[in-house]
Amino acid sequence: MSAICVYCASGPVDDEYPDLASRMGTAIATGGHTLISGGGNVSMMGAVATATRAAGGRTVGIIPRGLMAREVADLDADELVVTETMRERKRLMDERSDGFITLPGGIGTLEELFETWTGGFLGEHHKPVALLDHRGFYQPMLTWLDDLCGRGFVSAKALARLRVVPTVELALDAATGGVVGFGDTPGG
Repeated sequence: MSAICVYCASGPVDDEYPDLASRMGTAIATGGHTLISGGGNVSMMGAVATATRAAGGRTVGIIPRGLMAREVADLDADELVVTETMRERKRLMDERSDGFITLPGGIGTLEELFETWTGGFLGEHHKPVALLDHRGFYQPMLTWLDDLCGRGFVSAKALARLRVVPTVELALDAATGGVVGFGDTPGG
C-alpha cells in the first residue's frame, strides 16, 4: 500500500506514549503499509518500529551517522539507511513517504512536523500530514496556531492543510488520504 512516516519522541517519556506508538505501529502493519521512521530503537521511535514488525509490517529506518549511538540505531529494521546529515535524513524520509503522522514529541518532532506541513502548504508535495492530538497533547500549540491565524500570521488555508485527529485509527486514515480530519482547523 503506502509508506507512512511517523514522527515521535526518541527520548524518555511516560509509558502511555510508547504504548500509543506501539498501537500506531500495529495499525500501520495491519493496514498493509510500510513504516518510515527516524531509525532509532528507543522510546516511542523504537516502539512504533518494533510493533510494526511484530504485526508483520515492513520498516525503513533513516538515521544520521551521528545519532546511531544516541538513538540506538534500529538494527532490526528491514532497511536501515545511514545518512551523513540530519537534512539528508529528513529529505529521504520525505521522499520515501506517501503520508505523515506526528505523535507526541519534543523539539525534533515539532521541527519535522512544521517542515513537512509547510512543504505541503507551499506545494512542494501533496502528501497528507496528520497530527495525532492524543488526549489533548497538542492543544496548547493548536490554540496558539488559531491565535496566529486570527492575527493574520497563519492563513486558514495553511491550518486546513494539517489534519488534526484524536485517535490512531483516524491518524492512519488521514495519512493515507482519507477525508477524516481534512479541512478541520487545528482548534476545531
